[in-house]
Formats: sequence, structure tokens, C-alpha cells
Amino acid sequence: MAKVLITGGAGFIGCNYAVHLLQAGHDVTLFDNLSRRGAASNLDWLRERFARGFEFVRADVRDADALAAAVDGQDAVFHLAAQVAVTSSVTDPREDFGINALGTFNVLEAARLSGRQPLVVYASTNKVYGGMEQVRVVEADTRWEYADLPLGLPETQPLDFHSPYGCSKGAGDQYVRDYARIYDLPTVVFRQSCVYGPRQFGIEDQGWLAHFVIATVQGRPTKIYGDGKQVRDMLWVDDLLAAFDLALQHPEKVVGKVFNIGGGPEHTLAIWREVQPLLSELAGRELQAVYHDWRPGDQKVYISDIRAAMKLGWEPTVDPQTGLRRLWNWVNENAALFAAGQSEG
Repeated sequence: MAKVLITGGAGFIGCNYAVHLLQAGHDVTLFDNLSRRGAASNLDWLRERFARGFEFVRADVRDADALAAAVDGQDAVFHLAAQVAVTSSVTDPREDFGINALGTFNVLEAARLSGRQPLVVYASTNKVYGGMEQVRVVEADTRWEYADLPLGLPETQPLDFHSPYGCSKGAGDQYVRDYARIYDLPTVVFRQSCVYGPRQFGIEDQGWLAHFVIATVQGRPTKIYGDGKQVRDMLWVDDLLAAFDLALQHPEKVVGKVFNIGGGPEHTLAIWREVQPLLSELAGRELQAVYHDWRPGDQKVYISDIRAAMKLGWEPTVDPQTGLRRLWNWVNENAALFAAGQSEG
């Protein structure tokens, strides 16, 4: 069994992976400052399930000394901690840079200087590809589509950072790659698409599908930026965890490489024109949205070309319709978590 550190371990993806690892018998340490919405609730949930099963370090990834102490002795580090909202990065780019760029650098340096060569898995984002204005798209009835990329956007697509968030995550993305080249540190970059699932406290600028579900359950209107035809490939969180497991169990297959990890062309939704009918059916009423102008850098289409990851034996298994029903059921069963003041970490 491995000793695994998860930064952002009380976040949506982190707490789900913690459960998965603990159930498999691994030694797990969570590193989180509990600043994100829902993080404190997720930590309480983990403690209820595993009273003495894991170590928790309340600290910030900008604290290099705290990170070095946490990384010491680990076999693997899953670096999930991040500032994830584009709008927040525009409002406070210094904080965004400190968390995403400097925080990732601190993780890499802690791993490099630990003397143990732990595997470092970095949760990157499709936002490193930018607005992709040079990629041709065509408009269909309910969605935008790629004109020339039926299998999605490959990892060879040039990077084009838009927004401070795109820049800070992109800096981390490239640093992680380079530490494998320069220092022979075993690292891998996962450029993740729209991940969704239970324990996700979605907000307007991050975790949009969960945000839509929560708003619908609470009877609040949904805001749509753009025309609602923007298409994203959707990845149920358990499918992402399977990719994490692949890296942990077979690092020789992934080290030094970059992978798009998303739903791919078979698991896509237009963010409102195709989500609205599904949510309306679940809610038992016709849902309406309030439309706003497009936001800078918003991609009309993002679909991951996931063939590189699939060649390793990984593939997404949960279709968006099934995943949306599961998420709907979880939010309804845990409505108290989303009451005013309850979801703040």
C-alpha cells in the first residue's frame, strides 16, 4: 500500500479520492486550508466515515515549509489544490498566481528535495488551451460543434492562456512537465475537463452543472453566459479517480507525459440547450434561464480528445444523462448542506 498526499484533499475531487484510497487500504494525508465552499463539510463527512483512517494538515500551498513537511515520506502527491474561478483570478490576480503557480512550484520543490522521488500528479485544466479562436466551429440546432475535430481537441493543440487563471494553471502545467525533464521527477499532467459528482458545491464560475442542479433544487433562476449552446465533455468523478489509480499503480506508463482526461466526444452536453430539458424533466417543471453576455475567453466548444489515455486502458463509463440523475439525487438527499451558511468552508 502507498503513502499518498492529496493537496486540496477536502475539496470535491480530493475527498472522493480520499474515500477511494482509504477503502483500498492506502495511507492517506489530506492537505487543505478549508477556504473553499463545502470543504469543512467534506472533511466532517470523511471523519464520520473514517474516524482514525487519515491524517489532516490544515495549511496553505503557499506555505512552502508546511508543504515540505507534508510531502516528506510520501510515495505519491496528487496536487488538486487550486484557485479555480476565472472571475476571481481577474479580481485578484496576485492571489490566483500565489495559489496556482507558486503553490504548484512549492509542491514540486518539496517533492524534489524530499529525496524520495514521489509521483506527482497535477490536476490541470482545459483552460490552458485558451479561447481556441483559431479552431473552426459550426452552429447546430442545440449546440456548437467542431468543424474539423470529430474526436476532440488533442494534447498537441497549442497552449494559449486566457485570463490570469489560465496563465497560473498553465504555468503549473508547464512546470510539472519540466520537472520531469530537468530533475527526473516522476510527474504527470492531467488536463481535466468538466468533472462532476457528489460532494461538489458548485458555484457559478466552477462546477457549473452542480451549480445548475443546486439552483434548481432551491428554486433559484439559472444564469447563462452566452447562448447556452456551448458544449463541454462531461466526466463523472469516479471515472477521473480511475485515471488517478492508473497513474498510481502504473507510473511507468504516464510519467513525463500530458493527458487530456475528460468525457470525450461520446459524453458531451450543451450547457443549457441540452441540459435544460433534462433538468426540467427531473424537476417536474419547465425551467427558464436568465441570459447574459459572453464572458472573455469562454470556449464555444471544448471536447477532449482522450485517445492517448484510452490507449492505457482507461475510458469514461458514465454517460452525462446517468451522471446528471445521480447528481440530482445526491443534491436532493443532502439539501441541508446547501442551506444558507451551511456550505461555506
